[in-house]
Amino acid sequence: MEHHNPLLDNAGSPKKFITIGEIMLRLTPPNYEKIRMANNFEATYGGSEANIALSLANLGVDSTFFSVVPNNSIGKSAIRMLRSNDVHCTPVILSTPEETPTHRLGTYYLETGYGIRASKVTYDRKHSAITEYDLRKVDLHALLAGYDWLHVSGITPALNQTCADFILESLKVAKELGLTTSFDGNFRSKLWTWEQARDYCTQCLPYVDVLLGIEPYHLWKDENDHAKGDWKDGVPLQPSYEEQDEVFQHFIERYPNIKCIARHVRYAHSGSQNSLKAYMWYQGHTFESKLFTFNILDRVGGGDAFASGLIYAMIRGYKPMDMINFAVASSVIKHTIHGDANITDDAGAIKAIMNMNFDIKR
Repeated sequence: MEHHNPLLDNAGSPKKFITIGEIMLRLTPPNYEKIRMANNFEATYGGSEANIALSLANLGVDSTFFSVVPNNSIGKSAIRMLRSNDVHCTPVILSTPEETPTHRLGTYYLETGYGIRASKVTYDRKHSAITEYDLRKVDLHALLAGYDWLHVSGITPALNQTCADFILESLKVAKELGLTTSFDGNFRSKLWTWEQARDYCTQCLPYVDVLLGIEPYHLWKDENDHAKGDWKDGVPLQPSYEEQDEVFQHFIERYPNIKCIARHVRYAHSGSQNSLKAYMWYQGHTFESKLFTFNILDRVGGGDAFASGLIYAMIRGYKPMDMINFAVASSVIKHTIHGDANITDDAGAIKAIMNMNFDIKR
């Protein structure tokens, strides 16, 4: 039976959104403890693409998630969590032990940082269901038919070659069907090397409309002589407006199919206090957001909240400056919420942050 999102009864959703990726069990020691000190763990579920689907669904976007999870209590619990947040999960494959012999949901452990101690992630996701399932059996034309927007990231392709082939093919089919596509490189050093990530993610760029982040991609100054370097070489992690604008221009010159590029810039004052702002190229201009400084309750998923905020603002037809400020405010508010995703069901709350209005709402 098709899942029903009651939020759509009043909000309406001008676009149908779908994303593809892995959802995992997240285990976190409570009270900022380290794993070696923990006697119990808080169990939640997350994963970049699932986080974005969940965040958009909470804001009233008709949002669907596709993945493969084991047909056991853990896999079904993960999907139940998404459904409870109004994400359509009808396409999700509940695999059998014959289809995915290890028959497990990927897991990751999070040590939440505090003060000068940074957060730390430990993955336990090898041989998860989505990596063992034969994704060649999935009819991508049937899966993507009827949707308006596809989002994927560079995390799922890092899991194995089958996933990499599937994500790249999904982008190609989406463009063939006329969907808007967004892609977040989301480099994970514990999954693959920098060069592997750049080689793969660069292949995706010709099929992308909305690009999140400027790495990991090759942007050679001379395609025939890589010794001349990459246009991004030497650009600092906190670039000036002029430095960022120049990089954006080179992306657009090389990939005129890209309609929007956005990236957030983080200033880590400590493990507990950060500042964020963002740059965005859109409709021929580079825009710079406000700078937000805030204390952190849970940092994981901040980038996904930025991406979902931008996608929401684009779907709703916001003006460019409002688009980028809403995206950053979405990330900021996520840092105040436990778990992976921005579970905010009121766009007005994000707009209040966007306008730096912190008064009590009553």
